[in-house]
Amino acid sequence: METDMAGQMGQVDRRPLYQQVGDRLREFIDTSGMQPGDKLSNVRDLAAELQVGRSSIREAITALRAQGIVEVRHGDGIYLLQRPEDVISSLATELVDTHVDHPYIWETRQALEAQCARLAAMHATAEDLSEMDAALEQMSDEIDAGLPGLGGDRRFHLSVATAAHNPLLIKLLKGLGRALDRTSESSLTRPGQPARSLAEHRGIVEAIRSRDPAAAADEMLAHLVNTTDELIRR
Repeated sequence: METDMAGQMGQVDRRPLYQQVGDRLREFIDTSGMQPGDKLSNVRDLAAELQVGRSSIREAITALRAQGIVEVRHGDGIYLLQRPEDVISSLATELVDTHVDHPYIWETRQALEAQCARLAAMHATAEDLSEMDAALEQMSDEIDAGLPGLGGDRRFHLSVATAAHNPLLIKLLKGLGRALDRTSESSLTRPGQPARSLAEHRGIVEAIRSRDPAAAADEMLAHLVNTTDELIRR
C-alpha cells in the first residue's frame, strides 16, 4: 500500500543551499535586533554556526550584498547596511519616485491584497468587520462631500489586511504604504471612480462577512484590476 511520503516528511526545500542560508541569515538579522552599521560574524564563524560550507556562506553574502542588505569591507568584515524588512520600502520608494504607474507596484498590490481578502474571510472578527463598515461609511461621507475618498479607501484596505491576521502581510503592505497611496490617488482622482470603488469595496466586505474566501479574493482582485489596469495601459 502506497503512503504519502511528502505528507509525512514535509516538502523538501529544493532551492540552492546558498538561498536557504541567505534566508537563515535574514532571519538572524531580524531576530537579533541588529541595526545598520553593526558588524556580522566572519564567514568562518557563520559557517560553523549554521553548519554549512564556507562557499555557501560566501554565496549567500553575495546575494544579500546584491539586495543592498550588507556591505563587505575587504580586510574589515561584513556590515549591515539596512534591515531586510526595510528593503521592500526602499524598492517601493525607488519605483514610485521614478514612475508611479509602474506595473510592478500594481501587480504586487493585486497579489498581496487578494490574499489578504481571502484570509480575512477566514479569520475576520466582529471587530474587524465593524472597522471595515466604518471605513466604507467614511469613504461614502468623503465622496458625498465632493472628495475622492482617499482617507476611507486607505482605511478600508488596511482594515482588510488587518483582518487577515497575518503579521507578515501587514508588514509588507505597510512597507509599501507610500507607493500604494500614490496608486490609490492616481485611480480615485479619475471621474466617477470613487463611487465605483466604493461599490466594489462593499462587494468585498459582503464576501468576507459571508466567510467565502474564494469570492473575497476574486472580488478584491477584480476591484484592483478594474481600478489599475487601465492606468497601466495609458
